[in-house]
Amino acid sequence: MFVKKKRIHILQSFSIYTIKKHSCRYQYVFKRKIVIFLMLATASIGVRAQYDPSFSHYFDLEPSFNPASVGKRAVINVTAVYALQLAGFSGNPQTAFFAGDIPFYGMKTYHGVGLQLMNDKIGAFSHQRLQGQYALKLKLFGGQLGIGVQAGLLSESLDGSKIDLEDSSDPAFASSELDGNALDMAAGLYYTHGPWYAGLSATHLTAPLIHLGERNELQVDRTYYLTGGYNIRLKNPFLSVQPSLLARTDMVAWRVDVTGRLVYQHENKMMYLGATYSPKTSVTMLVGGSFHGIVVGYSYEFYTSLSPINGSHELFVGYQQDINLVKKGKNRHQSVRIL
Repeated sequence: MFVKKKRIHILQSFSIYTIKKHSCRYQYVFKRKIVIFLMLATASIGVRAQYDPSFSHYFDLEPSFNPASVGKRAVINVTAVYALQLAGFSGNPQTAFFAGDIPFYGMKTYHGVGLQLMNDKIGAFSHQRLQGQYALKLKLFGGQLGIGVQAGLLSESLDGSKIDLEDSSDPAFASSELDGNALDMAAGLYYTHGPWYAGLSATHLTAPLIHLGERNELQVDRTYYLTGGYNIRLKNPFLSVQPSLLARTDMVAWRVDVTGRLVYQHENKMMYLGATYSPKTSVTMLVGGSFHGIVVGYSYEFYTSLSPINGSHELFVGYQQDINLVKKGKNRHQSVRIL
């Protein structure tokens, strides 16, 4: 296997990384262990081909890919998730994500603000993200349109000591720890109308180019998202079916998740059971419910090209606290998104 045109494309589970060498033209033969690593990575391209991690509970983590969704309801919203992908493989992706958002009223309209943190580890790579978010809420055609922007810092590190090479002097691979960071931005639209919603967003608008040491660069491509969902009420007043969809692409690869959940809600109790189908990639089972005001969800993703025991685990935790939004000197409790 040869690397050409001064680029080493490292395809990892749920990510595409490009390391560009500042030197004359060359061709490096990958060592046996690197070839095996790339074979495993290539097998998982259908799992996550983009730079951003993929969450099974995307319907509860919309701010992770669309800043316009922050403050969508009149609650203090706090979410956290831990995902372990490709269980059983060495150097498999492990992602921790934490976010919070809140709506507020000012200048005769509604707004939303949010903050998110992420730590994503994949083999020798480590990716950290710290982002601030803002969304303006406008009335439109009987619904509400959110226009959101996001800005923050994207940090990357590569621990070369974790790359096991037969020839440690190979200049194509770093032998020490390298790190770098860059400004990262995103924008999106999010519209709600009664029982349905839809969103369109783009992350990494600046296409950050992160320098890792003096000779290497990591290019992060723009990624585009389309999401939507609906709340279908059943004859039983406590039951509803909630289908949702998330499609994403970085113009190189794509992934679509189609989810259906059966939700039981009564008083302060909530339980759900669902499944997600991602064409040519996986089938995911989801289960969750509320416990003492905290929503806990678990999912397991079965990849169609791998053994069932090499799937991905995800644990979601969410907490919401109702708040009163102030308008014209009066306390007014209003849900920004009613499902």
